Amino acid sequence: MTDSWANTPIAGVDLHLELRGSGLRSGLMNALRDAVRTGRLAPGTRLPSSRSLAGDLGIARNTVADAYAELVAEGWLTARQGSGTRVARRAAPRRPAPAAPRTRPVRRGPAYSLMPGTPDLAAFPRAQWLTAARRALTAAPHEAFGYGDPRGRIELRTVLADYLARARGVYTDPGRIVVCSGFVHGLTLLGKVLAARRVRAVATESFGLDIHRDLLTGAGLRTPALALDARGTRTEDLAGLPDRAGPRGVGAVLLTPAHQFPTGVALHPDRRAAAVDWARGTGGLILEDDYDGEFRYDRQPVGALQGLDPERVVYVGTASKSLAPGLRLGWLALPGELVGEVLAAKGQAEWASSALDQLTLAEFIASGAYDRHVRSMRLRYRRRRDQLVEALAQRAPGISVTGIAAGLHAVLELPAGTERSVIEAAAWQGLAVEGLSRFAHPSAPPGRDALVVGYATPPDSAWTGALDALCRVLP
Repeated sequence: MTDSWANTPIAGVDLHLELRGSGLRSGLMNALRDAVRTGRLAPGTRLPSSRSLAGDLGIARNTVADAYAELVAEGWLTARQGSGTRVARRAAPRRPAPAAPRTRPVRRGPAYSLMPGTPDLAAFPRAQWLTAARRALTAAPHEAFGYGDPRGRIELRTVLADYLARARGVYTDPGRIVVCSGFVHGLTLLGKVLAARRVRAVATESFGLDIHRDLLTGAGLRTPALALDARGTRTEDLAGLPDRAGPRGVGAVLLTPAHQFPTGVALHPDRRAAAVDWARGTGGLILEDDYDGEFRYDRQPVGALQGLDPERVVYVGTASKSLAPGLRLGWLALPGELVGEVLAAKGQAEWASSALDQLTLAEFIASGAYDRHVRSMRLRYRRRRDQLVEALAQRAPGISVTGIAAGLHAVLELPAGTERSVIEAAAWQGLAVEGLSRFAHPSAPPGRDALVVGYATPPDSAWTGALDALCRVLP
């Protein structure tokens, strides 16, 4: 038995044939019959020319031509002048009958979703992104198709440095930016760096995403909680935060200062200053998650905390809310002393983010398309926020709404003890919503009952239905 690959780019098909039989012709015929019978060669598939197949298999061309002719006579193949040799349409593959599937209850997803954390994916700027991708691909140097610099493409890092300075008040340069595949990847790298520095704990906000706490815990770091109130996270408590590791145990703090997730409070200027003072005094680091800082509505822009001290604050941004999480593109603006350590944690080459996606985003930003898209989405999300507030005022006047000056979600205050029942009622209405308690730190005291409503999530076609379903379940 001989195994051989028939690589025939002209005919457009690669054949893996096992030549069985006492002779080459019979072995080839058996192999082709088997391929047709089992369905590996579908009806209508064009086969390689006899010359191409003979060359790939290392046999005489006449052997292939004779085998083709006999299989045509048997009805397995067809041959027409100018059309080549193809698998006969009537030689349908014999497939085993599928096993009867087990009967299981059908699980249907919710008809509507107001889950926080996702933009309107239907609004992704496909045409503009495609234009940027074409330009980027045309201009891409040959080396862009290699493994690449672990810091990321210089084109992207250069435009990001300019954009972040202009739009978010971040002070950095391309040499201090490291591209990552999103916030989770960036936090994973930072967790490795902190653990290598023998940091024992990273303070976190008393409400936030458990996946972020889990990543830090997985790196061997404890995550003591800082309380929240109407002025944001109580950063003045950092100095006295209890931790069994001792006064040097808490070596960093993870904050969402522009728009606290999920409560929506902006960190008060006094507490921004308190956080920076703590970092300067202890040598600690502030990890700033600027997840939706570009989306503000009826308030003055809140700049990045990083601008107060670029040597003590790690700025983490992504395209997940401004464009789409599926792009898997984020960036770290690092203090100078951390660049080498983060690169060591990331590896010797760019394994995480596509160079072409990076080049496309660089072109998208440089051309002004990114700014135009953000402005357009800001108007769209503001209209949705206003429609949410208006609907609640008319149909659920007892529900107050907070955290709506910026971002992509709102917090709906509920009567005490009703959060779980409202979420269950929403599920019966085909509406997915999340309660505030879902985001509480394990050590946080019981908080108020509330819903965290992501009004950016539904596409336009589903927005009215989602809003109606929400109003129907509110007490």
